[in-house]
Amino acid sequence: MAADNEKNIGKTETEETSSNFIQNIIDEDLKEGVYKNRVHTRFPPEPNGYLHIGHAKSICLNFSLAEKNKGLCNLRFDDTNPVKEDIEYVESIKEDVKWLGFQWDGLYFASDYFQKMYECAVKLIKKGNAYVCDLSAEEIKAFRGTLNGPGENSPFRNRSIEENLELFEKMKNGEFKDGEKVLRLKIDMASPNLNMRDPVVYRISHNTHHNTGDEWCVYPMYDYAHPLEDAFENITHSICTLEFEDHRPLYDWVLKELEFITPPKQIEFARLNLTHTVMSKRYLKALVEDGAVEGWDDPRMPTIAGLRRRGCTPEAIRDFCDRIGVAKSNSTVDMALLEHCIREDLKPKVETKMVVVDPLKVVITNYPEEQVEWFEVENNKEDESMGKRKVPFSKEIYIDRGDFMENPPKKFFRLFLGNEVRLKGAYFIKCQEVIKDSEGMVTELRCTYDPETRSGSGFNARKVKGTLHWVDAAHAQKITINAYSHLMVQNEDEENVLNPESLKIYKGYAEPSIKDSKHNQRYQFFRHGYFFADPVLTKGDAYVFNRIVELKSSYK
Repeated sequence: MAADNEKNIGKTETEETSSNFIQNIIDEDLKEGVYKNRVHTRFPPEPNGYLHIGHAKSICLNFSLAEKNKGLCNLRFDDTNPVKEDIEYVESIKEDVKWLGFQWDGLYFASDYFQKMYECAVKLIKKGNAYVCDLSAEEIKAFRGTLNGPGENSPFRNRSIEENLELFEKMKNGEFKDGEKVLRLKIDMASPNLNMRDPVVYRISHNTHHNTGDEWCVYPMYDYAHPLEDAFENITHSICTLEFEDHRPLYDWVLKELEFITPPKQIEFARLNLTHTVMSKRYLKALVEDGAVEGWDDPRMPTIAGLRRRGCTPEAIRDFCDRIGVAKSNSTVDMALLEHCIREDLKPKVETKMVVVDPLKVVITNYPEEQVEWFEVENNKEDESMGKRKVPFSKEIYIDRGDFMENPPKKFFRLFLGNEVRLKGAYFIKCQEVIKDSEGMVTELRCTYDPETRSGSGFNARKVKGTLHWVDAAHAQKITINAYSHLMVQNEDEENVLNPESLKIYKGYAEPSIKDSKHNQRYQFFRHGYFFADPVLTKGDAYVFNRIVELKSSYK
């Protein structure tokens, strides 16, 4: 039962016993034959930055819904803004989706449909449903009105169809400057929904597009392009985050006025908010550009690229997305749940290594000078099939500095003067002398060992309460440890601010078997946490490990 309860952390009783509300909608549509037993979803990111953990939730949802219902899922790039978009982001998004374990059924770009979108806009003009407006962006905003009062019609709203067609073609042909004219839908300036007050659907932008080059200088707005892309691709269920709920009437209006039969159905769900970080590509991009982090794949970043480089597994992220479920209202998820999922995924499948992060030398004064013993230790106590390895032991070893105190408080069971502890897999040792430098810093401990206490000997004449990990000094491998923690912390006003201690770098020592590490290899460092051989910095004799997550979970 305890194991079952662990697996259900983060899931409500309702989520455990019933489908999510989106699946319920799909079930009803399948039952009624709305889309002739088809389910076709899509993941439609804008390539204006790297994807983050919030996008992972959407990726998992869209692809999983398609898989569960034996349908299809497209990857589509909403590349309608040439100023912000770049092929670098396109390639990174493809990599992220594949890394998470999904494969798209169709790969599309909004820019693939620019000609068809333009033709649809011409159709709307001919129906009297769209017009060219000369108001500036500031004037359009002023004319729009407020939530408590209606807007005001543009003075250009009643242009003739012929004039609108001529002006829109001139816009396409590059005869006007950026911002000089826009195309707006003619809906209702008194609508209680501000999105329906003659929204702009085309603007002029004389910028080179990553996919179409300089072929176009007019570009559709997202609220116009989005429903058309879905319709062109025969999408059945268009899954969006909650901020698009107020845009749904416009989505439906566009498809109705363009006379699409059985149009896609837009469904909104709550986006992911996570403690100790931010879910805004704009903010994350600013961190990159300001040099606050090393790049989009900085292991402190909540980007999928950052999580991947830190050492998170796709299985853990998919498990996390499954546990948080699909909701209709926004909430904030504790980062500790993601960390819990990472531990649960790694615990049964990675090897354990003994590593000293902040080394303190220990000399065992009564141990034979030239003697070296090799102790067998389990690679993973959760899985005997992973076998054992041998670690060396001799007269000089390293322990972690935090495992020694000169003036220990009560219930400190590790090493201090006169105290005896167990070295994991080896012997009991007792601290006899403390060596300091001229500034009073402890530089060395001198201890004795009891040869009768060898691990596995059955010695039980006396007990000790502390067990320490260690590394043999003669065979130790130098490593660099990037101890990452949360990117953001809350200040006194409960606002997220950058954590000045989000990265601490240590020069430590590891047991010699660490030399067998390959790029992208994960380990549990005994008593420290889970670590990952950095795929960029680990090369040659340089061993650099990123802390994925600490060992103990605070998640309840």
